[in-house]
Amino acid sequence: MRLDKLLANKGFGSRKDVKGLIKKKKVIINDHIVKDSGFQVNPEKDIVEVNNEMVYYREYIYVMLNKPSGYVSATADNRDKTVVDLLPSAYRLFDPFPVGRLDKDTEGLLLITNDGRLGHQLTSPNKAVEKTYFAEVRGDVTEQDIEKFRFGVQLDDGYIAKPAVLNVLHAAPVSHVQVTVTEGKFHQVKRMFEAVGKKVIYLKRIQMGNLPLDGNLGAGDFRELNEEEVQRLKTLTQKKS
Repeated sequence: MRLDKLLANKGFGSRKDVKGLIKKKKVIINDHIVKDSGFQVNPEKDIVEVNNEMVYYREYIYVMLNKPSGYVSATADNRDKTVVDLLPSAYRLFDPFPVGRLDKDTEGLLLITNDGRLGHQLTSPNKAVEKTYFAEVRGDVTEQDIEKFRFGVQLDDGYIAKPAVLNVLHAAPVSHVQVTVTEGKFHQVKRMFEAVGKKVIYLKRIQMGNLPLDGNLGAGDFRELNEEEVQRLKTLTQKKS
């Protein structure tokens, strides 16, 4: 990869800033001073130093965000703040994107990464990755509703949602429930409850596949996934083809 891209991704500033470092002879590769910002670097083999400090490169980032209400699941938006805006510039340099989508007023677990392959697999209908939500629903969620979810309810546009698991944690007048779905249609959970005559007034995603939301993360907080968590997600996507 290009040297200026590598150093920009590592937080040494813009490509213009990197050119300034090179001009000042602050960048060394394999014990040789580099004069060209477009120099091709092999991050796995070449030894890169800036200001006499080793530069360690990584290709991907994997971030767990506890999404707060009021942010859109996008990389850019003309009207609203995005979930990527919640990350420091050191992460944004990797051009990360949210995996899947949570509505603007929905909170909870959101994976942000620049690993396009994993992101695609986690959201692919063929993989049927489970997403579990906690919801507060106006009205009494009944055994009949549970059965309808189990067989798949028909949404307002005629689409029949795939079977979902619905558990009631607390009864009416505002029911607290958990619901697990395997697809990600627009406003899916809200529309499923509307199909049985109920209204979701609060929604939070608490688990994606085998990755639960870290209970130590407050709204808007984030942390990187550890290696074991990343491998668990990758294994999850390999179960179905």
